[in-house]
Formats: sequence, C-alpha cells, structure tokens
Amino acid sequence: MSINRIAFYHLETLLWIARLGTFAAAAARLNTTQPAISARVRELESHLGTALFRREGRTMALTPAGRELVRESEPLWTRFQGVLMGCSDISGATGIVRIGAGEIAAASCLPGFVAQLGRDLPHVSLEVDIALTADLIQQLASGHADLAFAAGRIAHPMLRTAPIGNVDLLWLASPAAVATMAATRPPIWSLTNLSPLYRIMKDAIAASDLADCPLNLCNNVRTMIDIVLEGGGIGIFPRPMARQQLAEGRLVPVPGAPLMPPVDFHVAVRAAEADPLVLAIFDRASRLELRSEDGI
Repeated sequence: MSINRIAFYHLETLLWIARLGTFAAAAARLNTTQPAISARVRELESHLGTALFRREGRTMALTPAGRELVRESEPLWTRFQGVLMGCSDISGATGIVRIGAGEIAAASCLPGFVAQLGRDLPHVSLEVDIALTADLIQQLASGHADLAFAAGRIAHPMLRTAPIGNVDLLWLASPAAVATMAATRPPIWSLTNLSPLYRIMKDAIAASDLADCPLNLCNNVRTMIDIVLEGGGIGIFPRPMARQQLAEGRLVPVPGAPLMPPVDFHVAVRAAEADPLVLAIFDRASRLELRSEDGI
C-alpha cells in the first residue's frame, strides 16, 4: 500500500463523488474533466490496492472498502480544511461556491450580497443559479448547490435554514387599467402552484372584491410585470421587483385591494455541511435583514 503517494486531491475527489453521486458531477464541482476524475480514482485505488467503486448499470457505486474510506476520511478532511482556514485570513480563501436563489429572492437580496462577497473574497468564484424553490431544495440536498435563498419557509430534514427578513407583496396595475376597472373585470396575474407564494396569492384573490376576475398564471415575475405594464391586467408583485415602475408611475396600487402579508425569506445550507468557507458565507447570509417596507 503506497500511502505516501496519496495526495489530498485524491481524497477530495473521492468525497465529492460520494456526495454528488457521479464522476461527472464531481468533475463539474472540482472544475475539471470526467477523465481527470476517473484517473484520480484509479490512482487512489492503485495506491490502496483495493477497488473503491463498482459499476452498477450506468452508474458507479462505492464498494464496502470505498464506503469505509469515505466515512473515515470525511471528518479528517473537514478538520484539515478548518485548520487551513484558521491559519489564514478568510479573504484569501479560494474555491467555487454555488449559490441558488428563487427569482424573487434573487431580486430582493442577492445583488448586494454577491457584490460584497466578491469584494471580500476576491479569489472565490461564485456560480449563481436562478431556479424554482423545489429545484433549489433538491440541488442543495444533493450537494449540487452550497447555499440557497428562497421566498417562503424551506422545510427539509437535510437542510438548516435561517430567516433573513421579509418583503411586501403589492397589488399593482397600469394607470390605464386602473382607470377602466369600474367598467371591466381585468385578469389577475399570479405565480403558478410551483411557487411557494401561490397559495398566499390565491387566498388573497379569493378574499378580495376581484375574486370573479379571470386568473392567469405565470412562473416568471418579470414577464408578469411586463404584461401588466402593457395593460394586460392586475398583478401581485414583490415590492423590490416593481420599485422602479412604481417610482416612475408606470405601475400604481390597485384601489381597494386587500393587504397581503409580507413574504418571509430564508437562506439554507445542508445540515451536514462542514466546509469552513461555505459555513462562513452562510453565517454572513444569515445576518441579512430584509425589511418589508423596502426589501433592502
């Protein structure tokens, strides 16, 4: 057994394959190629003198020896990362951090947060993915994302969350649409049931004087804003995403529309996350304070 030939990147590769499930996903996470990942595994197996993976159909599964090595190496690798992080200023940290966000969360809190991270961690590369909340939870739980920002409560046994404030939802329409509301029943635009805000919006519509208006659904807030700006009906929008149109008078509040509760926002990380850099960014994110009156 050639233990002296085992490098830290061998163990890092093994642990990411175990976490993400495929060589291809580990290659993407480590910013390398799948052949390079396969070569590292072969080297590690050669040095240890035992197989760590076996092929099961189109996938690779850990052997008993591989599972044992992962179990024993993970806490050592985490401790080693912590030692390195403790010996240096976090501003010198390197790596790739993947951040997921829902569309509303991205507009409400992500730009300033990501910009500040770039200034404070100049050697860390960020990959930002805008997706539906259900997809964000899956990506985070599977290790394909490191942190996630989302509207609504995130409930998952594998995740740890922190509240970061709330944002107002407003009933808005173009001035022309408001002027004709007494004579017409304009359609109302709401997010689809794939959004955690769908139920909030639907309940608010049902309790309003506009319950008999046609209900149109869309999974993209920006598109809904554009439609309403063209006089295509009434929309329920988060204040941060419509702030400019409100200031310019191109969108106005709908008279008599019921008040809606502010939307809570959360940041999430894997409960078992041990990477010091990811935990430091999560800690920073958990101190964000969104305010319902302005969303900043």
